[in-house]
Amino acid sequence: MLPGIFEEVPWSDSITDYDKQNFRVYLQFLDYCADEASIEEMAERILGIDPVLEPVRARNAVRSHIDRANWMVTTGSKYLFAAD
Repeated sequence: MLPGIFEEVPWSDSITDYDKQNFRVYLQFLDYCADEASIEEMAERILGIDPVLEPVRARNAVRSHIDRANWMVTTGSKYLFAAD
């Protein structure tokens, strides 16, 4: 796993420090999803997890990040543009 990347994304109903620090990672996931990349490809290329050696860990970590990336697009974006 790459430094600063968790296996499971910390979940909250608002944007977290993890979200702010890993926004580019979320964008990578959304981009790979748009290109119909496999979970295995995303695990290896984005997270640095070998999906052959750790298939369950790879799948869970990718799913967690995709879920949060989707939340950021559908719900979290309103927090990005809200006034403090």
